[in-house]
Amino acid sequence: MEPFVLTTDRLELRPFAPDDTDEVFRTVQDPDILRWTTIPSPYTYKDAVHFVEQISGEGLRTGTGFHFAVRPRGGGPLLAAVGVGVHLTPGVWELGFWTAAPHRRRGYVAEAATAVIRWTFATLPLDRLIWRAEVGNEPSRLAARKLGFTMEGVQRAGTLHQGTARDSWVGSLLPSDLALPGLHPYLPARDVAATDAVAGARTAPASDVSAAL
Repeated sequence: MEPFVLTTDRLELRPFAPDDTDEVFRTVQDPDILRWTTIPSPYTYKDAVHFVEQISGEGLRTGTGFHFAVRPRGGGPLLAAVGVGVHLTPGVWELGFWTAAPHRRRGYVAEAATAVIRWTFATLPLDRLIWRAEVGNEPSRLAARKLGFTMEGVQRAGTLHQGTARDSWVGSLLPSDLALPGLHPYLPARDVAATDAVAGARTAPASDVSAAL
């Protein structure tokens, strides 16, 4: 896919490019970004090059990941990063974000991520957009809630961070949450139960089901 730009009232979002490398390297030296995101630590200039040219560049070329540098409209410093990448499960994509330390608590991530989410659901074939953060990352969870994600619980060993598997909070946003069609029709569990009740179907106890597997 060719590079493109998303805009909001205050912000301009475009895929990371080689010109962003120096700023990426400086920005992610922030202790909070290193602590809570799954990036190498210490973070070297070579890591910044890899992110910009391989992770972001290759993702854009193959259509498997879209990582946006967030800047003020009309130009200015790197404020944040917001990205979506295809998950291992077909039809599932994952949202991630961070904010540069000097620009936090100004609503930039919420504004930028809202634009990315709208673009994602309008453009990509998916049933489910997920968000994950290591347990304890309260600012990320608060941002995800504001974006409309439903918290689903704790995923044990859900994040590999600095060589250690750690528990993650996980949340989801579905096309139906935004009154949009998904890749496949969605039948919530409550509707399955109602359908079974109307049909007079009997479901096996969980113990019987697991024993048969």
